[in-house]
Amino acid sequence: MNAQDKDSAMANVRSVYFGKLLRDVMFESLGGYTKELIFIDDFQSYIQQQTFLSLPDLVMIEVDENPEWFNQVSFIRNHPILNHLIVVLIGTTENADWRKKALQVRANDYYLYPFPPSDFISRIAFLVKFKAVKPNVLEISAKMQERYTIPVSKRVFDIIASGLALLILSPLFIIIAIMIRLESKGDIIYKSKRVGAGYKIFDFYKFRSMRSGADKMVAELSSLNQYANEGNKNGKSAFVKFTNDPRITRLGKILRKTSIDELPQLINVFIGDMSLVGNRPLPLYEAEQLTTNKWSSRFNGPAGLTGLWQISRRGKKEMSESERKELDNYYANHYSIFLDFKIILKTIPALIQKEEV
Repeated sequence: MNAQDKDSAMANVRSVYFGKLLRDVMFESLGGYTKELIFIDDFQSYIQQQTFLSLPDLVMIEVDENPEWFNQVSFIRNHPILNHLIVVLIGTTENADWRKKALQVRANDYYLYPFPPSDFISRIAFLVKFKAVKPNVLEISAKMQERYTIPVSKRVFDIIASGLALLILSPLFIIIAIMIRLESKGDIIYKSKRVGAGYKIFDFYKFRSMRSGADKMVAELSSLNQYANEGNKNGKSAFVKFTNDPRITRLGKILRKTSIDELPQLINVFIGDMSLVGNRPLPLYEAEQLTTNKWSSRFNGPAGLTGLWQISRRGKKEMSESERKELDNYYANHYSIFLDFKIILKTIPALIQKEEV
């Protein structure tokens, strides 16, 4: 790789270094080449704080005086989102057993100091250029879908219940469709990509309650996000809910107030994208924020039309982002047919929201 290619490959690299023995050396060697070089003291804390958008490209870990290095690399390699990160181990003492373990845990390379800085930089540049450094949600979806299967009893109940509901509510569907078309231009059914159980990505259906092009206005309205003050260290919040959303049409306000806009999701339930009860499937830009083990476990449970969040404190301004995540995780870890029936019975009183969110 020539110098120009090397500089180009390294220019946008975000790197993290864990260790103390060679910090000064690594700063002198890499400081002027990478976009960002962060030195960390607490590996677990740093990893848990990262989101899909803040992940580094390169993780360097010292093996000397670090008995946890094998577990740290194993954690990265076994994580569905982190496993694409470039991991380079650095030591000061030759140890054949460590090198063998490094191969077992699939570290990208193992360097023994001292080494020529130019060789090290060339190797990193090669890895950055030719390795898939960061996965996207589509790649995650392909890996995770195989790990989740909805219980047969739950699926049978979903098919019967959603099928009957669609049949009974079909006249209402027709009336709502006519009203939407008369009020504003645009599609009757709003379709968007959502992330559900096992990071499965599917087309999510709702009656359109907003003006056309509403999705493009999310960034402009970020100050109205009720979760805006609970973002991660980069200012990003995992959930997006606008108070008194100006994008909503007059009819849309009624549809949302009564939750009628959600009825087309019965189609999602019937075809198997969702279940009647589960965690709400998230838009891609929200799902990308939930990548740490602590919060990504919400995707280990079924996506649903209604769930604990809806019956607990939906529409209330004091529902914090952390509380919502906790509810999602609780359902993913404890869902059962009995809990589902309990949630269904409590859903009807919760349909009338107290706030427009």
